[in-house]
Parts: sequence; C-alpha cells; structure tokens
Amino acid sequence: MKHLTLFLFIFSISTITEAQIGLPQINNYSSSFYKAGTQNWKIDQDRNGIMYFANNEGLLSYDGRYWKLYPLPHRTIVRSVKIHPDGKIYVGGQDEIGYFFPNEHGVLKFHSLRELIPMADKQFADIWNIEIINQEVYFRTRPKIFHFKDGAFRVYKAEGAFEFIGKVKDQVLAHENTKGILSVKNGVWKNVCEHPDLKSAVVTAILPYQKDTLLVTTLKNGLYLLHQNQLSKLASKDDAIFYKHRINCALEVNKDWYAFSTASAGCFIVDKKGNIVQRFTVSEGLQRNNIRSIFKDKSQNLWLGLDDGIDFLTFNTAIKYIYPDPLKQTTGYATRILDHQLYVGTSNGLYVSPLNPNVKDISYNSNKFSIIPKVQGQVWNLNVLNNQLLVAHEEGTFLVKNNSVSQLYNAPGTWIFEPTSPYYPAKEIIAGTFNGLQHIAYDQGKFINKGTIKGIDESLRFLLYDNSSNTFWASHPYRGIYRFKLSDDKTSILKTWIYGAKDGLPSPLHNYVARIKNRIVVATLQGIYEFDEARQKFSPSKFFSPILKKTFQYLNEDQDGNIWFVSYKNVGVIDFQRKEKGKNYTIVYFPGLTSKVLAGFENIYIHNKENIFIGSNTGVIHINYPKYLANIRPLNVLLTQVKISGKTDSTIFGGYFLNQDKIAQKQDKKQKPVLAYKDNSLHFEYSSTLYEQQQNIEYSYQLKGFDKEWSAWSSKSEKDYTNIPHGNYTFKVKARNNLGNESPVSTFSFTVEPAWYQSNLFYFICFLLLAVAIYLLIQRQKKIHLKEQEYLKKTHQLEIEHNEKEIVKLQNEKLEADVNFKNKELATATMHLVQRGKLLTKIKEELLPIVKVEDAENAPEEFKRILSLLNEAERNDSDWEQFAIHFDHVHSNFLTKLKEKFPALSPNDLKLCAYLKMNLSSKEMAQLMSITIRAVEVSRYRLRKKLNVSSDTNLFDYLMEAAHSE
Repeated sequence: MKHLTLFLFIFSISTITEAQIGLPQINNYSSSFYKAGTQNWKIDQDRNGIMYFANNEGLLSYDGRYWKLYPLPHRTIVRSVKIHPDGKIYVGGQDEIGYFFPNEHGVLKFHSLRELIPMADKQFADIWNIEIINQEVYFRTRPKIFHFKDGAFRVYKAEGAFEFIGKVKDQVLAHENTKGILSVKNGVWKNVCEHPDLKSAVVTAILPYQKDTLLVTTLKNGLYLLHQNQLSKLASKDDAIFYKHRINCALEVNKDWYAFSTASAGCFIVDKKGNIVQRFTVSEGLQRNNIRSIFKDKSQNLWLGLDDGIDFLTFNTAIKYIYPDPLKQTTGYATRILDHQLYVGTSNGLYVSPLNPNVKDISYNSNKFSIIPKVQGQVWNLNVLNNQLLVAHEEGTFLVKNNSVSQLYNAPGTWIFEPTSPYYPAKEIIAGTFNGLQHIAYDQGKFINKGTIKGIDESLRFLLYDNSSNTFWASHPYRGIYRFKLSDDKTSILKTWIYGAKDGLPSPLHNYVARIKNRIVVATLQGIYEFDEARQKFSPSKFFSPILKKTFQYLNEDQDGNIWFVSYKNVGVIDFQRKEKGKNYTIVYFPGLTSKVLAGFENIYIHNKENIFIGSNTGVIHINYPKYLANIRPLNVLLTQVKISGKTDSTIFGGYFLNQDKIAQKQDKKQKPVLAYKDNSLHFEYSSTLYEQQQNIEYSYQLKGFDKEWSAWSSKSEKDYTNIPHGNYTFKVKARNNLGNESPVSTFSFTVEPAWYQSNLFYFICFLLLAVAIYLLIQRQKKIHLKEQEYLKKTHQLEIEHNEKEIVKLQNEKLEADVNFKNKELATATMHLVQRGKLLTKIKEELLPIVKVEDAENAPEEFKRILSLLNEAERNDSDWEQFAIHFDHVHSNFLTKLKEKFPALSPNDLKLCAYLKMNLSSKEMAQLMSITIRAVEVSRYRLRKKLNVSSDTNLFDYLMEAAHSE
C-alpha cells in the first residue's frame, strides 16, 4: 500500500511538471508585507481598479502602492467580499454581515446589516459567499442563505447544507447537498439537477462551458458538465491530480481556459478537455501551494489568495521567463530554433526542448527541456548555418545536427561565427575566438576545420563581414575597431587596420560593430558612427544619430526593420511600424527587464514577432511583441489619501469621491474641505492600479495656487506640503508609463482659511485700532505742537534775553578790553614816570657833587636852574590828583568808591591802593612814591590796619571786592 501511494504521488508530480516552459512574472505579497492576517478567503475589484481581499483581520485593500486594512467592529474574520454596482463593498464574516461605504471624507466605514435580519435568524456562523444580481444580494452560510433586497432580508434555510452559491449567465445557482443544484427566481428555488454525485460532492464553481453547457468543479470529485439539467463526468488525464489536491475554487480565464486553485498543488490552467496546460506552484514562484481564492482582474491577470499571503500573476503578460534548468537557474547566453527544436545555450551547457508546431507563442510550449550530452560547460553563442547548429563553446566549436553532436575543434574557445557570403550554403565561415580568428570550410554537407588564421591573436567577440570591400570588421571593447583583409585561401591576414580616437571615434573603449539597415555601424559612447571610405575616418551616422543618441552595447535588426537594443542594461526597440507625432518611429522600452540582461554578453534572438528571446541572468526572457503592444491599457491615477501632516486620525480625504451619496470619479464642488490655518501642512498619496506595470509608472504633480509648474516625473507616490498660505488650492496628479502614455489628471480642491490674525474681523479690528491710534496720534501731535509753540516762544524769549546778555557781555568785554588797554597805557605811563623819575634822580645825584650845598651861592646860575627844573619835574610827576582822575576813569571810580567806603584813607593810602590795583611790585611802588621799599611795606601794614584786614587775607582781593560791592 505504501509503495502504491508513493507511486501515485510520484506519478502525480511528474504529470504536473508537464507545463508551459514560459512563466509570467509573479509578485509575492506576504502577510508581514501588507501587515494583516495570513489567510485571504475571497477577492474582488472595484471600478477604479482597487483590489479588495476578505482577510482574517478585516477587509484588506490594495491600490498598487498602498495597503489598507478595515477591521470589522468586533474584529472577526472576513470570509467573503463582493462589490455592488453602486459601490457598496458587501462583506460577510463570523456572525457579522454588512457593507463598507465611504463617509463624507471619502474614508471607508462599515455599516452593519445584522439588525435587519429577522430575530430568529440573527445567530449564524461564517458567511462564505456573496453574490449580487439585479440589485439583490445573496449571503451564503452553510445552514441558510440571506437574501437582501430593498432594505430587507429574507432567509432561505437548507435541509442539509448550502455548499455553494454563484452567478452564472445572469442566474443565481446554489448547491444544496440534499437537493443538488438549485436556481432561484422571484424568491422561489427550483431544482436544476439532482444527480446522486451532488449529495457527496462539494461544488466549488459553476462556469460557462458552451452555449447550453456549464462546467462544474468539485472539491475532491473532479470535473462535471451540466447540460440540459443533466450532470456528466468530464474525464481527463489529470483527474487524479484534481482528486488528490482538491479544487478550492475556479474561474474562466478566457474562452478556452480555466484557472483552478487547489489546496496543495498551487494553481492550474486547464483547457476545456480538463487537461492541465500550465501550472503555478512554489517551484514557479508562489509563496504557498495552498490557494484559498482566485480572481481575474480587469487586465486579465490573476490574483491568488493564499493560506498565508497574496500572489499576483501577470498571466496576460507578453513577457515570460524560460528556465531550461529550473533547479540550477543557469544563465542564458544564446537561443536558436532549428527543426522545431528550441536550443538554449547556458553557463551550464546546451539545452533543447521539442516545439509543438501548433503553438504560435513558444512560451506556451509544454515540452520539457533536456540537456544535450557532450556540450556541458559554457556556451557563448549559437548560430544556424547550412541548416546545422554551430555552438560557440568555451572548449571550441561543436556541431549539432539531427540530435547528434560532434566537436569541430577543441581549442581555442569560440565567441561567434560569421560567413563570408550571404548565399546559402555558406562555403567559408570565420570564427572569432579567444585568440584570434579560425577558418571553417563547408564542403559536401560537412564543416571542416581549416585551422587558425595567422596575423592576430586578440580575443574577438564581435565580427562582421563586409562583402562590399571583402573585409572583416571586428571590435574589441578595450582596444578599438579592427579591420582585416584576408588572403584568398583564408590562412592569413594580409592587412590590418586599427581605428581609435585619431580616426574619428570618440574613444577606443566600448565600441561595438553591428549590421543595421544594410550598414556596418559602430555603437560608441556618443551614439552611432559610420566609416567614410573616401576619408578613411569615422563620423556620426547621419541616418542613426537623430534616432540613436545614447550609448549602446548591443544592436539587432528584426525582419520588419525594427532595431532592438540594449543600453546600460535597459532593453528597448525602435519600432518603425508605429509612428509618433513628428517622428516616423516609436521607441518602446521594457523597464521590467532592466538589469536582467547579461551585461557585456547581450544577446537578442528574433525568431519572429511572437517569439523574441533575450539572454538573461537566469534563463531566457521571452517577449510576444504584438501581445505586449496589445496589452497597453489606458493609464489611470488615483488620489488615495490626503491627511494633515503630523496628526493622527487627521485624514481629510480617504480616496473615494462622493456625489449625492454615490461614489463618483471626481470631487464634488460641495465637498471642498475648508482647513483651519493651523492645519496648513498636508500629505498626499496617489497610485495607479495598472498592477502589472507598477515598476514602469512615474508620477507628476502640481498644487495649483502654490506651484508654478508641474513637478519632474518620479516614481515616488507621495508628496508633502508644509506651511501653505491661506487661499484656494487644487492638487493635481497624473501618471505615465514607459511608452510615454499619460493618464487623465486627478484633482482635489481645498481651502486653507486665514490665520486669526489674517481674518476680516481681525483686519476690521486692526483698522479701528489704527484709526483710534491715528486719532490719538493727531491729538498728541496737536498737544506737542502747542507745547512746541510755547516752547518756541519761551525759547525765542530766552534767545532774546540771551542775545541781550550776549550783547551786554560783549559790551562788558569791550569795556573790559578798553579798561585793560587803558590799564596797559596807564601802566606804561606809570612805568614811563618811574623810569623818568629814576633818570631825574640819577641826574640830580650826578649834579649834586658838582654843586655843593655849602657853596651853592657861588655855583653857576645854569646849574641852579637845572636843579630847580629837576625839583619841579619831581613835583610835577608826583601830581597825584591828575593821576587819580585818570585812574578812576579807567577803573570805574575805584579810588572814589574806596574813599567813600573808607573815609579815613589818606592820599598816600589811596595812592598805595591804586598801585596795588595795578599789581605793581613794592620796588616799583617805592620809586613812584619816592620812598624806600621798607617804607612801602610799612605803608601796606598801616593800610591793613585802617581797612581792618587780617594778614591771612589777600589785600588785593579785598580791595577788589570792597570796590565792587554796593
């Protein structure tokens, strides 16, 4: 029994592995990534493209960039989800039933319908399915079905259990395990089929099959066909797989295929005969093989709700991945198709897969790969010449024909083959090797190794024959461009030209030769160059330079004249069949392939439009180009959230526009939010629901009223604005893809109110305060003006008084100057008198000895007269009265005032006072008074006594004060 079980398991696995060789891109979303529950029970999509998942922790949504979780009030498991045409998202959970619908801020809120259920039926377990038809909603639990219509519930109870409910061709069908398959109309359930198998089987899906036939899938009883109310078994070679791994759910992929999700074997794509044509399991990239739900979105791609996580399959994609050795994931270097065989040269050897001639798209070929013996090791290139496959190998060259392998030579390693004639069969082939060139001849159906061509030992990986000049062009990434002229017998090189920067190339580095549009061109660091035979120089190509402006590492032309290229690990095609505005070509990029091509060993094999193979880091990439162009869908962009920065629970827009309580595509003018000035920092989030092109999408935004221009394109899907001034604003965002297609603009308008200090009331108050301030200022200025006038009057009066005082002062100064001047004159005169007195005294003294007194009578009369004159002169100089009058005139009646104040003063005392006023020395005073100095001191002492002045007081100061006091 154990051996039988093991045999069946191995048989089932080996049968499952017979699937398509091409795999689509699979995106894995783990529960830790979307931050919700592990299990996802049902899936649906709204008209905006947003995905919804019935998750263990609530309703989970995904818009291409952001995941959001909406838990139920009691945080129960959500088992089912279905979106009504009016936008309501109906959900069913454990003992809960209702719908999500956006509130006035566009945020989804749950509305429970449980209270509308009749009291006797309010207790229920899980709601496993929801179906909507003609505005009516059906909720399935195993014991009963709830029918919701016009705001009321009707309950249908099962005799056994309801195992399934679904909508097929505008009718609702259910499986009741005691009655079979039922249909409902006007509230009445009718039996459609009562086949005995339906009592033990569990129906998991009922799908269209043919006009009057339906396909019925069961959990573990395989497939059935329902035709005219009769159930029959659909037998297929894969029945054992369906029995063993259980079909949890199924859907129609297209008119020919179905998708089954299983409990332990992943997802199967099945044809109408019940045969598996493709499978997706953990080996192909799924996170789990236990799939609980499956859904086909608007782009015909598949979403899988796993027992733990969510997987997205770009099932409708035109780009697939072929892994000749899925266990080793070897690098794919070259691809060729010959005699309905697909050959892939890898880092581990040469693989082959037989092709089904009826399959147009080779990625759907279901034959497995096998490795060709004797060709293990590094395969660098493949070429079909003379209906034989030449293999450029690290150990030389191998020939493959009719599944037989032979080695042409074993050294050195070979890069490429180039025939010397465009005609079939090619008689001469030159191989570029690790150490120069190798000559291969073809004669009588056989390739013959003619040995190494002498004259060069460089590694030549790029080689082209120019039949117009009978020369070969080769390029070395680090040496430059080579050109060879071979001898007629191809045994040696007659002449070699090496071209570099001196010959017109931008640099000797990174140059690659290619044949495009019947031209031999060189892809350089600065675009495409061509060789001018007349000038023997390279120059930018006049034809290609306007088109190919970048640096290219690889160029290849297809049968339609389109140019496929690799530039800095980016893959694209210049399509001359599709014209852009103002150009006769369109450049199409494949951003999903960026960095997946082999850097330095780029290879693109164009078998036909539907089958283009690109060497990749892991396996080979397959492109169905017409399908790629056909799958280009219109872009959309959604504004998914607007919230006030820095605050929790501050969402002002949750992603759903409402108009008259219905979900709308754009914002209603009446729903324009008005924000307080303190809430003027906002965070915007936006996305596109083109899920298969997420890595190709870029966004541009503008806040009208704040930004002058649209922003630069960026993959970033959020924007923050801080400190927005008050005013009216409209946030606008748009998206574009790699083809340059732009989406319609999505907008959101809002108003930021002025700050309290910017409001009209504040301005009015400020105006009043300003008016009052101006009034008070005017009054104050008036008072100040009056004060200033009074001050000016006082100042003027003071100025007048000051001027008068100045005049008086000037007069006094003039008088004082006059007095000083006269004092000086008086002093001069006095000194003159003193000097004259001295002179007279001296003359008298000189004459006296001559005229003796005792003999005076006998003296000559002349001497007597002289002596008489001298005595008279002394008396005249001593005329005090004349001096006193003159002195009083100069010194403001100084002597007169002293005489009046001190009547006891004698003439000699007054004379002494006058001399003191003149500040004369005692000696000068003695001479003027004709007394001795001692007598002057005595006179001063007597004057003090008369004036009653102590010795401590300066006599001069006392006299000045006494003369000027009243």
